[in-house]
Amino acid sequence: MYPGMMYWWKHARQGGEWGAEAACGPHGGHGGWGWGWEHRGGGGDEGEFGGGWFGVRRPLRFLAYKLGLSEPQVAELAKVLNELKTERAQAAVDHRRTVSAFADAIAGDSFDQKRAAEGAALRTQSAEKLRDAVVKALGRIHALLNPQQREKLAYLIRTGALGL
Repeated sequence: MYPGMMYWWKHARQGGEWGAEAACGPHGGHGGWGWGWEHRGGGGDEGEFGGGWFGVRRPLRFLAYKLGLSEPQVAELAKVLNELKTERAQAAVDHRRTVSAFADAIAGDSFDQKRAAEGAALRTQSAEKLRDAVVKALGRIHALLNPQQREKLAYLIRTGALGL
């Protein structure tokens, strides 16, 4: 095997972004060939724009292109998506706390029922807060779009091109 291949393989396996500096096409600088590493972390088919926290790698760019948004719409959508991104980041922190609480509950000589219940309650509260944030964001996006754009957005959600 060529010695340079090991660096390339390790970089790809550790989550390096190929073609980030000179991207040409939806999968970066390798011309869109299906190497298999472009599907990290998304689980399933990620579609034309890759996967990420809103179902696509760059949701604002994706939605602006697919829905034909005007500049004021793009600016307002950026605010909505930024708030949703913050909520999802907080949910990730809460998830790590619940995992820690579950680990603490099971680590001792006897099972700590109280600590496990605290972790489960935190997980439930976090899921409810995230649910409310998504519903609020969808309401704001609905108010922002015209009827044709709403129909296109609904189609993207139904077909799985845009994951929530």
